[in-house]
Amino acid sequence: MNWQELSIALKKNKAGYYAKNYLGQLIPVKLYQRALKRKLSALNKHDKAVITNRVNYYNKLNTVSQPGSNAIALSDMQLFKSPKAYNFDTFEYTRYFDKSLKANFLFGDVIHVPQEPSIQKSRPIAGDNANAVLLNLDKKRHFIFLKDSKKFADKKNMLIGRGTMSQPHRIRFMEMYFDNPLFNLGQVNKNGGNIKWLKPKLSITAHLDYKFILSLEGNDVATNLKWIMSSNSIAVMPKPKYETWFMEGTLIPNHHYILLNDDYSDAEEKINHYITHPKEAEAIVQNANAFVKQFLNKQQEDLISLLVLQKYFYYTGQIAEIST
Repeated sequence: MNWQELSIALKKNKAGYYAKNYLGQLIPVKLYQRALKRKLSALNKHDKAVITNRVNYYNKLNTVSQPGSNAIALSDMQLFKSPKAYNFDTFEYTRYFDKSLKANFLFGDVIHVPQEPSIQKSRPIAGDNANAVLLNLDKKRHFIFLKDSKKFADKKNMLIGRGTMSQPHRIRFMEMYFDNPLFNLGQVNKNGGNIKWLKPKLSITAHLDYKFILSLEGNDVATNLKWIMSSNSIAVMPKPKYETWFMEGTLIPNHHYILLNDDYSDAEEKINHYITHPKEAEAIVQNANAFVKQFLNKQQEDLISLLVLQKYFYYTGQIAEIST
């Protein structure tokens, strides 16, 4: 295992993550609640317009409405009940607020907009999605960024793709391109799909030997998109239909990633184009890396998360004011 693989393994390791969160329960919540005003005052130390834009992107509520009968008090959150990662990631920020406040929480791969304002990891991009308020949940799995030491020019002129092939749209891509010499594709699930597509899993580091990496949505968003965009390779995908804290809905086609038609009919054409136009390809790498940088400031991410929740409690009629 090289340093890159070790670094990724440590970031994805949940043992330390769970230990940290279990120990965190020993700290009285009142200490966090007393610190809320001080944490929010840090807004003056950041670019206020940037913070405000992101808060309003994640939380689009603009009229006061009740949280609904399914809302639970923060004091009733069952932190140690599965899915623990969602509970822990939510509690990281809800502990700063009064425990009597209520919220709806939709955990898992959510691809719909609820009738009541709800806190969730993912939501549809299209249409009125205001009731789906985003927090960075299950981030130990989804928010993996890396440092890629291999230059784009030194990578293989191919597209690499590994994944679970169970959804029809993923199966369709395999049917179209599995035997294409420009593509190195493989199915990692033994049940479902097509047995002839089976190949061993590849590490993230092994993916980085290729210039182009397939990033297809699964149940909701594509899990690998974040680390691809932090690398010197390029994500290849159709326009995303779902989004998370990564704000996939703001990504610009052929600027942050290589856009494919929804029916994948242009995949070979697109790969060949960027192989023969390396300057255009390297510009996409630079743009993607720049997009990722906004998520790397932990203090700023914490502040935005708290402001998103504060706005949620305000627009569900539970607190009288919000920070400006």
